[in-house]
Amino acid sequence: MTEAGLFVQPGAAHPALRIWGGKRLNRTLALAATLFLGACQTLVPRGPTEAPPPRPETTAPRPTTEVEPGLPRDTARHRVALLVPLSGSNAGVGQSIANATMMALLDSQADTVRITNYDTATGAAAAAQKAIAEGAQLILGPLLSEDVRAVAPVARAAKVPVISFSNDAGVAGGGTYLMGYTPAQSIERVVDYARGRGVTTFAGLVPNGLYGERASTAFLRAVEGAGGQVVSLQPYGRVAGGIAGAAQRLNAKAPYDAVLIADGGAAAATAAPVIKRGSGANTRLLGTELWNSESNIAARPTLNGAWFASVSNNFYRQYATKYRARYRSAPYRLSSLGYDAVLLTVRIARDWKMNAPFPESRLRASDGFAGIDGAFRFGRDGVAQRALEVQEIRDGTSVTVSPAPTGFGD
Repeated sequence: MTEAGLFVQPGAAHPALRIWGGKRLNRTLALAATLFLGACQTLVPRGPTEAPPPRPETTAPRPTTEVEPGLPRDTARHRVALLVPLSGSNAGVGQSIANATMMALLDSQADTVRITNYDTATGAAAAAQKAIAEGAQLILGPLLSEDVRAVAPVARAAKVPVISFSNDAGVAGGGTYLMGYTPAQSIERVVDYARGRGVTTFAGLVPNGLYGERASTAFLRAVEGAGGQVVSLQPYGRVAGGIAGAAQRLNAKAPYDAVLIADGGAAAATAAPVIKRGSGANTRLLGTELWNSESNIAARPTLNGAWFASVSNNFYRQYATKYRARYRSAPYRLSSLGYDAVLLTVRIARDWKMNAPFPESRLRASDGFAGIDGAFRFGRDGVAQRALEVQEIRDGTSVTVSPAPTGFGD
């Protein structure tokens, strides 16, 4: 368990989204940019300008034998717990998120928020119980959906909201909110964009498992909603030759205008040449939010011309530069979720009375929030609705072909 706070010194709009109060959100976006684009400031206590008057002599208080369990009380800061894996196989991404929360505290100069880190790798439910026992009024994290399932009932019983970094919409609700990038939103966005560019027939390759199931459902709904047609949808196992075999089966239904590959860049690059041999070189490849987590996605020549939807990287690139300068390593792409979660907390903390429960209703504010990953707000299901852009892989780089909207319709 570690703690973070300012007292520590570290080294063409989307058709489904209508623009609301653009000036207001743009000001919020500008503020978010200012917070991390400026140099991090180390707060130094300011001394008095005059010598204080002498203190009257008093009798020293008698020592007490009473010992309070857990962390000492802090009446000047709100206690917030960060639950992420800090050991084990996912320690790298967990530590990166923890570093990002520290940066956000420093950049925002949030002297009323205190964040304590708890390791979920040793037991997520136990970490949540410990955090709540030590006074946490809000939980940021966990990262993994199975950990969210373990933490949610513990937090719900204590009436402590959870803002998770998972992308599994199935764990949201009942006081648990999701900041993760969900496949449904990115698939809907890229399908709408493709349909607007004349694509009418679609096919898809989806991996077996929960992610593939949800991607399949989202894909079918998105194509139907956009007025297109799905001519074939092929599942595959994530084994050697799995996606290539599915692509060959897909070719039996050719031709089609576009193929969604609901997997990472390496799998998509393997399937791409097989798809284009069967359906033609002009077949458009579509990707999901997973592609944005790979820094070298644009360097895969077989994906040239592909489209995928994701959060914008404009602010992230500048954040990553600051992160490298501070921690001497590159951040994980998901670490921006930790940064933005702190910005959200700090914004709400302005009206959060000390020692009072976290004002959960503020999470459902219709005007939403803004951060490194752009504009977002929580829907009634507790899942973050995000303003996404569409990128095209073009000659070794990715180019924004449809910018993210600046806000949301009601």
